[in-house]
Amino acid sequence: MIPTAPHPLTHRINDYYQQMGPEKFKSTYIKVFGGTSGHWLGTTLRNVPADFELDALYGHAVDWPIDYGTLEPFYLAEQEIGVAGDSSEDLGSPRSGDFPMPMIPVTYLDKQVGMALEGTKYQLRATPQGRNSTFHAAVLKAAAGAVVYDQTTATRLNLAADGQITSVGFRRADGSTGTATGKVAVVAAHGIETPRLLLNSAQEGAENGVANSSDQVGRNLMDHPSKLSWAEMPEPVWPFQGPLTNSGIENVRDGDFRKDRAAFRIEIANDGHAWPTGAPMSTAAELAKTGLHGAELDAAIKDATSRQIRISSLVEQSPEAENRITLDPHKRDANGMPLPPIHFNYSDYTRAGLDAAQEAHDEVFAALGAANINHSPDIQGAGHIIGTVRMGNVAKDSVVDADLRSFNHRNLFLLGSGTFPTSATANPSLTSAALSLRAIDAIAASAKQM
Repeated sequence: MIPTAPHPLTHRINDYYQQMGPEKFKSTYIKVFGGTSGHWLGTTLRNVPADFELDALYGHAVDWPIDYGTLEPFYLAEQEIGVAGDSSEDLGSPRSGDFPMPMIPVTYLDKQVGMALEGTKYQLRATPQGRNSTFHAAVLKAAAGAVVYDQTTATRLNLAADGQITSVGFRRADGSTGTATGKVAVVAAHGIETPRLLLNSAQEGAENGVANSSDQVGRNLMDHPSKLSWAEMPEPVWPFQGPLTNSGIENVRDGDFRKDRAAFRIEIANDGHAWPTGAPMSTAAELAKTGLHGAELDAAIKDATSRQIRISSLVEQSPEAENRITLDPHKRDANGMPLPPIHFNYSDYTRAGLDAAQEAHDEVFAALGAANINHSPDIQGAGHIIGTVRMGNVAKDSVVDADLRSFNHRNLFLLGSGTFPTSATANPSLTSAALSLRAIDAIAASAKQM
């Protein structure tokens, strides 16, 4: 890891994150040109309509300042990304057009799971994915006059007397510093780094941090806490083929149960027991310990590995003000930026969703005739960093408005999943892209007015 581009590592989760408990925040990201899309899984599910109205429909959490119908036209981000999916399948999110590319072919494992679940309450569907199923090319053109600074970290937003953002201070990897100026400032630095930058920019006129008159910057940190389960199928299903996952159970993402517990979606994985046990290497090592060798060992490895199945549920997490990012007063990174202490926990509502997910896994495994069922006792992170600069209708309880414009600084826009008021159950990348497309007109108008 480059010292001037520090980021959290899964196997050393306490180094960068200053974990304050009571639970550890386990999701990570990287700092490279292009962002964490450099190791993106590619799942591009839309939110379902009820995700935008949790309070109105179920009396839980908060509503978004926009509804599904408002955002639906901007889910044309699928066209920009190049999403492969089955347009004929009902995923609970009404569509005004088809996916730009046909679905990724399902694996043998997907087919066997789908057939076994027919007639149950669990409906297996192809997962929309940001990967090509046909030739797809996009030409990226830089805007006239645009300059890209790579290996550079923004460290401070500077304000004018009128409260507008005048410049962005930065530090290069070689230690030199500078400022960038413009009519509009757009921060799209994820749910950890965006509040970290805003809080580090405290100054006269923004004593509590930039864009933070509501004291909401850094608060309401969420993930998709995940329940991980694995088992052995009665017959070979041949995992380790195709994408990591290209099918899931989506019809459990909404219902009246959301009055009492969190929703979830179930992904069917193609990586055998790799995540929970380190298979297939761990499988070979365990079998070797039994004394098998040569052809017998080879046959045993083939049989055991061919029957491995893993499923996991991504659970929506409640927005809680106490789950937050702050700045460490003593520890700084190589750029002089304070490291991020994280206060994190799961509400009873979220924990009830995790318990329901494990029950669902048992029911799915029973339908599959699976044996040797295991559930991880640990709550896993999904790599989905959500909240901390949420959108809303009024400045007193949010950071940005429906156009993602700061209530405090009218030429500052914050993009990304940090703006989500609630987590929903879908992987956040597509909705982040849709919200960003929707914000373009407001950003352009703001630039013209300055």
